[in-house]
Amino acid sequence: MLISKLRRAAVTSAAFLASTAAIHASEADLKIPSFDNVKFDSLYGVTGYQLMYLGIGMCAIGVIFGLLQYMQTKALPVHKSMADVSQTIWETCKTYLFQQGKFLAILWVLIAACIFFYFKVLEGKTMGDVIMILAASVLGILGSYGVAWFGIRINTTANSRTSFAALKGAPINVVGIPLRSGMSVGLLLVSVELFFMICILKFLPHELIGPCFIGFAIGESLGASVLRICGGIFTKIADIGSDLMKIVFKLPEDDPKNPGVIADCTGDNAGDSVGPTADGFETYGVTGVALIAFMALALAASPLICATLIIWMFVMRSLMIVTSLVSYFLNEAITRAKFGGKKDFDFEEPLTHLVWITSAVSIVVTFIASYLLLAKQGDLNPNLWWVLSAIISCGTVAGAVIPEFTKIFTSTNSQHVKEVTTCSKHGGASLNILSGFVAGNFSAFWTGFAILGLMFAACLLATYTNSPILELMPKQFTFAAPIFAFGLVAFGFLGMGPVTIAVDSYGPVTDNAQSVYELSRIEALPNIAAEIEKNFGFKPDFENAKHLLEKNDGAGNTFKATAKPVLIGTAVVGATTMVFGIIMLLQGLYDAQVAEIAKAVAANLPPPPVIFKPVVEALSIVQPEIILGLLMGGAVVYWFTGASTQAVVTGAYRAVVYIQDHMKLDATTASEKDSKEVVRICTVYAQKGMWNIFIVIFCLSLSLAFFNPYFFIGYLIAIAFFGLFQAIFMANAGGAWDNAKKIVEVDLRAKGTPLHAATVVGDTVGDPFKDTSSVALNPVIKFTTLFGLLAVEIAVTINSQSVKTLIGGFFLIVALVFIYRSFYSMRIPDEDLKDDEPKSPAAKHETPAEKKTVNPVGTVTGTTLFVSNPNPNLKS
Repeated sequence: MLISKLRRAAVTSAAFLASTAAIHASEADLKIPSFDNVKFDSLYGVTGYQLMYLGIGMCAIGVIFGLLQYMQTKALPVHKSMADVSQTIWETCKTYLFQQGKFLAILWVLIAACIFFYFKVLEGKTMGDVIMILAASVLGILGSYGVAWFGIRINTTANSRTSFAALKGAPINVVGIPLRSGMSVGLLLVSVELFFMICILKFLPHELIGPCFIGFAIGESLGASVLRICGGIFTKIADIGSDLMKIVFKLPEDDPKNPGVIADCTGDNAGDSVGPTADGFETYGVTGVALIAFMALALAASPLICATLIIWMFVMRSLMIVTSLVSYFLNEAITRAKFGGKKDFDFEEPLTHLVWITSAVSIVVTFIASYLLLAKQGDLNPNLWWVLSAIISCGTVAGAVIPEFTKIFTSTNSQHVKEVTTCSKHGGASLNILSGFVAGNFSAFWTGFAILGLMFAACLLATYTNSPILELMPKQFTFAAPIFAFGLVAFGFLGMGPVTIAVDSYGPVTDNAQSVYELSRIEALPNIAAEIEKNFGFKPDFENAKHLLEKNDGAGNTFKATAKPVLIGTAVVGATTMVFGIIMLLQGLYDAQVAEIAKAVAANLPPPPVIFKPVVEALSIVQPEIILGLLMGGAVVYWFTGASTQAVVTGAYRAVVYIQDHMKLDATTASEKDSKEVVRICTVYAQKGMWNIFIVIFCLSLSLAFFNPYFFIGYLIAIAFFGLFQAIFMANAGGAWDNAKKIVEVDLRAKGTPLHAATVVGDTVGDPFKDTSSVALNPVIKFTTLFGLLAVEIAVTINSQSVKTLIGGFFLIVALVFIYRSFYSMRIPDEDLKDDEPKSPAAKHETPAEKKTVNPVGTVTGTTLFVSNPNPNLKS
């Protein structure tokens, strides 16, 4: 009798677990509705597919604009000395990109193994289907990598043209060239991403659209994570190594004899061009996939409505190309009319005007297009068009308001930044750093408050009595209406996306332009003024040119800072939408469990074990799984901050020691060999740091999902929200330190003074804050959430809890090993800290790179950075 009962219980449990695989809804098994029956009567019966073809045409316009701008930028006048420096920077950047491509290929294998295991082994799809999904993930990586390549190519072309334009003394050209190159990057990025997504939606077999969307999103997220994190580590190693030499040897900015300068120029592009471009590409793709997945899951019972809204979303994304182009040309006309004849003006104004013009145009177009597409669709609530438009506009307003909040704490005109400068004057580097911390903390509060207000407004629009969005949601998922609104806010953030990327890409061009000017040594060339006047038709103004380039770099710093909270805000708001896929999956499993228990009771059989809880109950804050998940997510954010900064610290230490030991102050320029070695050091430590970080993020996503899916949801939420505030604090504190130094250099013209030295120290502290840890949290949040969806899918498909615990435990141990490695295998060796103690020659065997030289004041240049009057003839 007992054996019979056990057998019946086992059969019942097996039937339940088998049935759940067939009936649960999830993003990996996404079913996209057909668009065959979608027609828009207000547009004379145009079909959904016809609008998609129109979207492809708009993508072509964006790509053509980007390529034309590259050719026009390349055709601008430039002196050979500057063009040669640009070419050197480009060749070094190209080598870096090839290295990162190889690294991406290795990491893709790990992701591909998980995709293959889930879709082939667990889901039983055909080999052809699995190959198609894997190809979509490769397409995502290539998209991120390709647009990053284009961005770095046009930026390294625009840098020398901007530098040469400064010699004319016309600041409008110094602003116009980097803005044009940035706009070309932004439009091409959005156009390529949208083209790929439309092609997946339109041309792939219908049953593969959902899985290929997930594969594509994971691929681009992987590409963005690697390029963003590696680029952030690389650029700050080089930047710190180069900047500290200004203190050690009293060198001017970007002195050609400094072996770290070429690496710094490469890093400007690796960190501030490659990283943001790949990050932006991923942001548009992942946000789009999240919204498509949400609508496909939540509106599965209303396929026609779901298909209509998906088409509406793609039309809106296509229109952002047009609105950005119109806004750019409108802003250019206003800028030329207002500033065309002036010798000096606030360089931030044209960029600010562009952001606000684009925001206004986008909001107007959003309401008009939504009315035309949705207002007269008989199967939709007649109020839906304006509610959706208003929610999206909350995000569009955020895309303009958040930069304003950021400028309050990072602009050269900011009272906070001026206070950092004042503190530096009276309290040195110590008060400089503390004042920057204050600016960062205040900025996190106010930016978070702004995001909160706009999300709250969107929530009210989605949940007011008789809200058409509330009507769309199935009864068991009415709680998802605000989640949909949050996803639309993220979508609105990106409505002016090309412009956000444009003002972000402005920064690396202006930073490089200043470096190109110094590295070209154009002022020292014989008869250069006469040559320029003869060949280019104007008399160069060398002194004013340097001032314009430095001032423009300050504007670039400010607007690099403004783009970061927009992208991180999009990641967080979008992540809340992606988590809904896991919630739907778990609710589906609970419903299946209830049905199986009812069948068992009706058949007088032992009920199957209760595994899943109702989602609303399971996600309550009083559940221990949620609280523990929140704690785990917060802990991981702080580990990540430390690990990424540790990679910068160790790499910068190695770079500083190498540069000091190989600095030749009686030379005109650094040797090519020394410059290449600094680049090699930066690349090695960037990849070492990235390897540790990626393995931890990858393994934690697997292990925690296997332990408990509700715990994992808490973990994802904590990663998003802890990450949001950590990123804003670090990015804006770093921006304040950076522009405090710029005030000293440009407004006070106090280079080489103790005040300048204090602000340089603050800037080097801020370097990994603003360009490594903070910005890399954006792709980490999205990759963790996206890959987490697949991890939960794998976990719930495995029936045995003991097997899941074993797998989860294994991956947790691997993650902990690499967490240990991220510090203890990256730290500076202890013996190096004791080099000032007397040692016998046999006490330590030094390699050539570790040999120390003694400077005139008796301190060891390998370990002591701050020297007073170094011998001008010092050589290694």
